[in-house]
Amino acid sequence: MTVVRSTLPDEARRVSSEALQETLIDLLGLSLIGKQAHWNVVGPRFRSVYLQLDEVVSAARTHADTVAERAAAIGVPPDGRPETIAKVFSLPAPAEGWLRDSQAVEVMTEALGAAIARLRERIDATEKADLVTQDLLISVTADLEKQRWMFEAENHPRES
Repeated sequence: MTVVRSTLPDEARRVSSEALQETLIDLLGLSLIGKQAHWNVVGPRFRSVYLQLDEVVSAARTHADTVAERAAAIGVPPDGRPETIAKVFSLPAPAEGWLRDSQAVEVMTEALGAAIARLRERIDATEKADLVTQDLLISVTADLEKQRWMFEAENHPRES
């Protein structure tokens, strides 16, 4: 059943919808990683890391909503169901249990870095297919890069 007809040609819609769906999964996963770390972080920098984790969660959820709405706007139903995320998600995540503040920072830096690398691939893939989707992905990437920078600065110099 097609509810919304896309203004994009079929191939452009396919490329854009794949990029948007993959980004949606990464963003929803990032929000879950952030909350898991938020609930379990301990250490001398607890409060600052705890609050910073909530900023990432908020940004990821906001971007996820925008990405899902873009997919719907081009006629593709977004899939953010828990079983879909669990089946496909592959970003670095924290281990179970308490998480030292430095470990929380490290896992978020790694997860954000992996998500950014994948977003850059999707930006390239959507360049000819759909500049609107590409622009959205560029915006998400810029925000996640800012978040990654802030986390990376937390652990400088790197602990041995």
